[in-house]
Amino acid sequence: MFLNRSKELQLLRDQLNSSGKSAVLVYGKRRIGKSFLIAEAARSFDGIVINHLCAQTTLQGNIELLCRSVCAGLNLPAMHFDTLMDLFSFIAGLNRKVLIILDEYSYMKESGTKHEVDSYIQSVIDRLPGHVKLILCGSYITVMTELLEEGNPLFGRFTEIIHLEAFDYFESADFYPGNEINRKISNYAVFGGSPYVLSQINSSKSLKENIVQLILRDTGILRVYIESVILKEIQKAYDIRIFQAIGNGKKRYSELNDHLSGSNNGLLDKQLKNLMNMEMIEKTFPINRPADKKKQFYEIRDNLVRFYFTYLFGNESLIFRLGEEAFYESYIRPTLNEFISRRFEQMVLQYFRRLSVTGQMTDILDFGTYWYDDPAAHKNGEFDCVLKRPDGYDFVECKYYTKPMSERECEKEEQQLKEMKGITFRKIGFACSAGFSFTSDRYDLIDGEDLFAEKNR
Repeated sequence: MFLNRSKELQLLRDQLNSSGKSAVLVYGKRRIGKSFLIAEAARSFDGIVINHLCAQTTLQGNIELLCRSVCAGLNLPAMHFDTLMDLFSFIAGLNRKVLIILDEYSYMKESGTKHEVDSYIQSVIDRLPGHVKLILCGSYITVMTELLEEGNPLFGRFTEIIHLEAFDYFESADFYPGNEINRKISNYAVFGGSPYVLSQINSSKSLKENIVQLILRDTGILRVYIESVILKEIQKAYDIRIFQAIGNGKKRYSELNDHLSGSNNGLLDKQLKNLMNMEMIEKTFPINRPADKKKQFYEIRDNLVRFYFTYLFGNESLIFRLGEEAFYESYIRPTLNEFISRRFEQMVLQYFRRLSVTGQMTDILDFGTYWYDDPAAHKNGEFDCVLKRPDGYDFVECKYYTKPMSERECEKEEQQLKEMKGITFRKIGFACSAGFSFTSDRYDLIDGEDLFAEKNR
């Protein structure tokens, strides 16, 4: 079943149904739904679709394999072409509507010298007729984004660029529509927003059962996916201890540097930059101190990867000795609510983004975390959900609860905020997954139903 991605799907369909030149770049992390999106769009293409997977072989080997795919797709006898330009010239001369999809283009790109294959594809695109459509697709983000740099031969050549990212909490919930609110929140907190990962969740089973069967078992589908795909990709060039150090929290550069002390050798800057380009980690900063480097933090982007490094990494032998059920009860259950609570704050920020994008809240200048210093109390810290408005800041306290939040607790939170020096807020609000035991015009109250309201789509 194809879910969401309606905007990207329409962009791709417009390109495939255009009478003019169409050369599209689609990129994003592994298992993010690129091939599924392209296949769905290709269903509306009234021509021949040739879906070719590039290989980790030589350039000539890639050309030969592409020739085979083309001949098979066009129902032609085996043919040989020396260059990509010759092959595409032949296709253009057939005067048939053809869609060529080069999946994992980075493999073909890296089979030649620097920019060699890109320059060949540039020539192909420059001569591409309207009846031949071309899609380049790839999962190695750092390689694919090179195609968008000014010095690359393909710079400015694409007629559409689609960067696929993971679903947010709202879109992810479409994979488990029958679950109650708190279960939707916990599902997203643990499993994140990868369509592949979400499709593995059995919503008729409990959260614990899904964690045990999919993640804790050494043959669990998602554990195999993390250890065989994600970890191997990271370990090729990066220090895995960066992820171990971050876990379910966030770390300053200095904290990560201290954690890697003695083996960093000045490579941490480069590694963090590359990991951000790979969309494995992200750098966050408070909206009231955006230029203060001492207030910048690094976090793991993907919730499932975060869960793995919080609970599983380094504990593989312990899971084997205790068994999955016992490990869950002893090592995961006691802190799982805290893990989910931190991710709930992320969901509330995504909620405000949706309000802004859908036009329901038009006066947000920015949103994110807010740093405060209270010299009198010798305290400093960070609020996780703050909205910047034209006339000040709105502070939103986020609570992942199983019972409604009381008015008394809200008043207590407000008083604590008022007592902090150096903080000026316009209004205070509360987001509680289980809702509230009262109504109020004084506070902005956001419950679980608000987060998943259909108007936010």
